Amino acid sequence: MEVNQRKINSNEKEITYTHIETGSPAVCFMFSGAGYSYEKPLFYYSTMIMLQNQYDVVHIHYAYDQDIFKHPLVDITKVIVNDINLVITEVLQNHEYQGTMFLGKSLGTIPIINGIMKNERFTNAKMILLTPLLKFDSIFDGLLSSNHPAHIVIGEKDHHYIPDKIQAIENKTNISMNIIPHANHSLDIEPLNASRSITTLEGVMNRMEEFLKNIG
Repeated sequence: MEVNQRKINSNEKEITYTHIETGSPAVCFMFSGAGYSYEKPLFYYSTMIMLQNQYDVVHIHYAYDQDIFKHPLVDITKVIVNDINLVITEVLQNHEYQGTMFLGKSLGTIPIINGIMKNERFTNAKMILLTPLLKFDSIFDGLLSSNHPAHIVIGEKDHHYIPDKIQAIENKTNISMNIIPHANHSLDIEPLNASRSITTLEGVMNRMEEFLKNIG
C-alpha cells in the first residue's frame, strides 16, 4: 500500500489530497464535512471498508468552515466542485481505474448531488451519502432525479431528517437507505451514549459493505 500526499495549484489556490493506492481496479473519492475530517470515525472506517473491498481511496483536503453556509447553495456548489474537479481530473488522468465511487458527508454531499450526479462523465459512478443536507430543496430534487446506485445514511435526530422527503427517496429503487434511530448529524446516539454509538457505527459500516457487495 502506498500513501501519497499531493498538491495542485490553481488560481492562486492550493488543493491537497491524499491518495491511498493498493493497485485496486476502482477508486473512491471522499469529501469531508465542514467540521468532520477524515480522521473521525465515519471516514476512518469508511476508508478501511473501501480498501478491504478493492478500492483505492482519495481524501480531498479542502478547507471550508461553517461560514460557507451563509452563501447561496449554487455558489457553495460551484466553489467546491471547482476544487474537487482539479483532483478528480488529475487522479483519473494518471490511473486507469475501471470503477468510480464517491463518498461524502454533510457538506461533502453537496458536490456529489449537485455536481457529480449531473455530470455525464460519471453516469456509471456509485455514491455513498452520509447525512445529506436534505433541508436544501436542490439536494432533495437532485436525489429524486438521479439514477445512480446510491446508499444514504441519516439519523432520525438529524436536523436534515425530514420524514416526507425521506419517504419519497425511499421509494426510489436505485437508492438504499439506512435510517438510524436516535442518531444526530454526526450519527452519534442521543442522549449521548458511547457504547450505543459504537454499535451504531459498526452497523453503518456493515450496511455500507453490503451495498458495495450488492452493486458488484
